[in-house]
Amino acid sequence: MTKAATLYGAKTQTETIRPGPLRPANIIRNKFPTYKNGSNGIVIKLADGPEIPPLKEIVAKETADLLDRRQRLSVRELAMKFEKGLNTATLLSNEVKWRQVALLERDILLKNLKSVLESLRGRVTGKTKDEIEESISMVEILAVQLSKREAELLQQKEEVTKLAKSLKQASEDAKRIVEEERANAHTEIESAKNAVQRVQQAVQEHEKMSQSTGKQDMDELKKEVKVARRIKMLHQPSKAMDLENEIRILRKTFAEKSTDCVNLLKELELHKRLKDNSTPSFDLEGLQCLGSVLRIVALSGTHMDFSNISIQWFRIHPKESNKEIISGATRPVYALEPHDVGRYLQAEIDVGGEIAVAKTAGPVDPDAGLVDYVETLVRKPETEFNVVVLQLNGIEQPKESVHVLNVGRLRMRLTKGKSVVAKEFYSSSMQLCGVRGGGEAASQAMFWQPRNDLSLVLAFETARERNTAIMLARRFAIDCNIILAGPGDKTPW
Repeated sequence: MTKAATLYGAKTQTETIRPGPLRPANIIRNKFPTYKNGSNGIVIKLADGPEIPPLKEIVAKETADLLDRRQRLSVRELAMKFEKGLNTATLLSNEVKWRQVALLERDILLKNLKSVLESLRGRVTGKTKDEIEESISMVEILAVQLSKREAELLQQKEEVTKLAKSLKQASEDAKRIVEEERANAHTEIESAKNAVQRVQQAVQEHEKMSQSTGKQDMDELKKEVKVARRIKMLHQPSKAMDLENEIRILRKTFAEKSTDCVNLLKELELHKRLKDNSTPSFDLEGLQCLGSVLRIVALSGTHMDFSNISIQWFRIHPKESNKEIISGATRPVYALEPHDVGRYLQAEIDVGGEIAVAKTAGPVDPDAGLVDYVETLVRKPETEFNVVVLQLNGIEQPKESVHVLNVGRLRMRLTKGKSVVAKEFYSSSMQLCGVRGGGEAASQAMFWQPRNDLSLVLAFETARERNTAIMLARRFAIDCNIILAGPGDKTPW
């Protein structure tokens, strides 16, 4: 008994003093079942601690993660990742070695423990002998488990070694690829530098050539100027200036004579009317072209009150004798609209039951350049105009808010911000014309009736914009086999 205790004590003291190999075994100590002596000599197995994932799973996960990110990493980052994986594999290999050493140390301890228990078994009797027998069986079980764990560690060691070799090879390949890419980059940089130098040389040569050719062109131009001056001096430019002055004087004289002729014709017609009857004579004041306003004035020079006088405006075709009434044009002022171009305008004034007539001297002239401008806008899908709503269904509206009128190929739309006031396709029920009620801004106002229950009077910024919108809408409506006109206007369809 004393000898066994001495041997056991010596072994324990030796294990306590020995440094090194036993320390790494603490890393994997929770992998084996832990026992302790309880009361009455019963050996108790303690509960296992939290399990650590096997080395095989850790390495497989790291490898899969590296392969998954391989396509998204640059060559340099890939090389760094492979080096990191190689370092990780080296650490895992060292850990496997430490575990193997720890298992070897624990195997020696179990063998010594078993020999001590067998020596004690022959010296004790009774209950103590049974406990020693049970302890020996438990030691044998631990030895079997230790041998299984050793086999697993050997297999993991082989797998880690293979993985480390593959990672090392991959790291070397990555380094080689980095070197190749660096060499290719240097080659491309050198080629780019050479190309830049060639371009700079070409630019310098071009500048030299342009400077030389510019000097030659300047010399040739100076020669041409000298020749032109010589020719001008030979052809007596004073005679050409005299001819230009004479033509200018003749044109001015012709314009004055034509104006006097028109005035004489008006006076002759006035004398004829005065001889035929005693009805007061009237005339139309204003430019007879699109965009202007015609006003009825008395030829006697006295101011007349037209509030109690009935007035009606008519259109007369130059080749036809019939008159076309302009519905709603019953004021002494009338704003010309695109339908009036090429026609005479006539105003009939009822003075005490007798009809006086005021007529334009010729057909209404178009606005210069307006037709070409409208033809340009026809190519666009739609055109916007800034307008102000003056009347809505005959009710006056506040003039502070600005609306947007869109004239498109298939429809017209009036909006204010994001809200839509009116949006209608071209139809036979739609009416469109200039305002016929008179007023100072009549030349800039337009009457639009999208449908039977809605009518609007819109004011544009200029008279040209108003006439452009009317002509553009009528052009798009004709493309849809519809003619837009005002109330009461006659159409060929």
